[in-house]
Amino acid sequence: MKYLIVGAKGQLGQELQHLLDDQHVTFVAFDADELDVTNREQVFDTLQLIKPDVILDAAAYTAVDAAEDEGKELNWLVNAEGTKNLADAATKIGSILVYVSTDYVFDGTKDGEYFETDITHPMNEYGKAKRAGEEVVLNSGAKAYIVRTSWVFGEYGNNFVFTMQKLARKLDRLTVVNDQLGRPTWTKTLAEFMMHLIYEKADYGIYNLSNSGKATWYEFAKEILKDEDVVIEPVTSDAFPQKAYRPKRSVMSLAKSESTGFYIPTWKEALSSFMKSLPE
Repeated sequence: MKYLIVGAKGQLGQELQHLLDDQHVTFVAFDADELDVTNREQVFDTLQLIKPDVILDAAAYTAVDAAEDEGKELNWLVNAEGTKNLADAATKIGSILVYVSTDYVFDGTKDGEYFETDITHPMNEYGKAKRAGEEVVLNSGAKAYIVRTSWVFGEYGNNFVFTMQKLARKLDRLTVVNDQLGRPTWTKTLAEFMMHLIYEKADYGIYNLSNSGKATWYEFAKEILKDEDVVIEPVTSDAFPQKAYRPKRSVMSLAKSESTGFYIPTWKEALSSFMKSLPE
């Protein structure tokens, strides 16, 4: 089978490339300067030329706060219109599409876990655009997997883990939000699950995928810096005003994903493995 990775230079796109290399899988990888998903004609021409069996869509606009104002148009162009272009082209040539979405399609007001079948209610522009992306995939007729994830960290991009490490090198006291609850996700776990869906020929549809367990950002930071000489204090979200709404509880159920036979490490296990994998 031939794979196409879209968004190749992003955090997930790079993780996917390394995983497919390790698995000796044939793939082509394009970043935005090589394949602009917002250019419908280019998307159709490129996919028609390559004819991939599987499209791994790691292309996304992820500047959540900028999406509220100066990045609003680009957010919608990439996450909604760009996704529609990929989904329509995938339908035309018969490719399987794996689209990565977000916990931000929910408003975070549910006491329990969110299931794939729960009604969505995005409260920020990023979440609205990603939900629109989900809808165009579902309505396209494409053979598709939609994978909702959250709190992503990995080796190949800026993320919360690196931010905490950098701050700890500069400061001896940090304050971190303790009233937002979610599930951290290692890009390696996410990439492995995307490939698992293909290999296992799982039913098409929506899946939630994060590492298991749950944490607040404060608890996440405490684990990241547990071996560092730094004091970490919990604060409320009010201490860090942001343009975009953040869900208070974005814990998504992993039961459906686990039912496919995929083993999901805890976020602490994933974080430990990730930290050990980093170069000195």
